Amino acid sequence: MTTKTVDAGTEQMLAHVEDGIGWMTYNNPARHNAMSYDMQRAVPRILGAFGGDDDVQVIVVRGAGDKAFVSGADISEFETRRTGVDARAEYDAALVAAWGAWRSMPKPVIAMIRGYCIGGGLLTAMKADIRIASDDSQFAIPAARLGVGYAIEGVRELQALVGPAKAAELLFSARRIGAVEALTIGLVNRVVPVAELDAEVRELAGTIAANAPLTVKACKAALRELAKDPAQRDLEHVEAMIEACFRSDDYREGQRAFTEKRPPRFTGH
Repeated sequence: MTTKTVDAGTEQMLAHVEDGIGWMTYNNPARHNAMSYDMQRAVPRILGAFGGDDDVQVIVVRGAGDKAFVSGADISEFETRRTGVDARAEYDAALVAAWGAWRSMPKPVIAMIRGYCIGGGLLTAMKADIRIASDDSQFAIPAARLGVGYAIEGVRELQALVGPAKAAELLFSARRIGAVEALTIGLVNRVVPVAELDAEVRELAGTIAANAPLTVKACKAALRELAKDPAQRDLEHVEAMIEACFRSDDYREGQRAFTEKRPPRFTGH
């Protein structure tokens, strides 16, 4: 097993690459991994490193400790960083950069959720393509109890996952729901016992990492474009990526492996 550390620029974020998987960890367990300004600023740095590393085939995002994935924004910073007009603009610029980095990530992302997944933490989880949660996880959007304006992009993403009625209920009531209800409404893909969460995520991430990288990237691009308004979709780019799959060495390797009844050895070329 080979491990490569990525410099996150802050001790509150951890990042490393291990066997084709990029691991990004929100590392503020004393505050239930509440997201600070510095953590938000680190996100584009980490995702940029993962996106540009050919060794990374899939990304897993998680929280440190056993209490929370991410419990939301660090509210203790709001008075200094999110109240005055200039300070709020600086804070919002960091948010925009972080969300933009998630949006432009060409590789699949799995959110490994344990414990609290609240507010900005749920926004972060929704940036992932796949969400796997432990059975003790809790989800909520408390904006209506804090007087915070909830970003329209977050509303759109929530509605796309759970539908307008459930999105309205979660947003208007700010109530907390458990993992089983989150699974029932489509907010997460799977719910597993706490003891099995790490193994479940590693198995799925390993499966994705072993698949043909060009095909996985083309599928991710197609999903991303189809989530946009029809007038904004770049379907020609996706079609070019699909054609590149058929012209690749990996396409021929997949055929050989199937004929020879062995696992394929893809290279991404």
